[in-house]
Amino acid sequence: MLSNIVMDGDKVDLRSVDYLFAKDGEQVRTYSTKVYMVLSDDRLEIMMPLEKSKLILLPVGSEYDLCFYTANGLYQCYARIYDRYKSNNVYVLAFELTSNLRKHQRREYYRFSTVMDMRIRELKREEVESLNDYKPLIVPGLPLRRALICDISGGGMRYITDVWYDEGTYIYCTFSLDIDGKSKEFEILAQVLYIKEMPNRPGEYEHRIQYTGMGRDTREEIIKFIFEEERRFRRNSKK
Repeated sequence: MLSNIVMDGDKVDLRSVDYLFAKDGEQVRTYSTKVYMVLSDDRLEIMMPLEKSKLILLPVGSEYDLCFYTANGLYQCYARIYDRYKSNNVYVLAFELTSNLRKHQRREYYRFSTVMDMRIRELKREEVESLNDYKPLIVPGLPLRRALICDISGGGMRYITDVWYDEGTYIYCTFSLDIDGKSKEFEILAQVLYIKEMPNRPGEYEHRIQYTGMGRDTREEIIKFIFEEERRFRRNSKK
């Protein structure tokens, strides 16, 4: 797919994936440069970026969020620098993709497509009123409804269920993710941003939600899960 979409000479922006873990207000530098040569569907050379006519020697082994400006629009992927060298008097960075190439998503967090079970319920009034507290009140033991996660990111997710939750509704979600070979249970609070009925599937509704009050450690664990799953998918695809 890479060689069919990205062409030699296309503009590309590089941003360290550290931005996903940056503290509020912390800025992560973006470098603008050009594609030097597409080597295969998962490898390419990119010209080393310049700053005041000086080369920026980005470290080998570091991972970047790449945004390509192509004839077919903006495309995005994650990639790791596996080498840097001089080719025909041009200094280049050799990248290997660590995620699939996708249409650029104009949002803070990359959404990972998946299919996973989840249990949810609407928050009670007293729970919503406690959301601004240091430790919100969560009433235990209340019945949960089944939902199916369709995609997940460090900022929110999309899921399908047979219950309509109005936009603005606060919900409690619980699900498990495999991280470092171990299953970990997550309990999160979120707010519904968008809802629609599924085409040709009456009684089933797609919701988009945004996490609320999520701690930094929990967000980093979700992002880590996404990275691990993307890499596993690419390894399996190569096989």
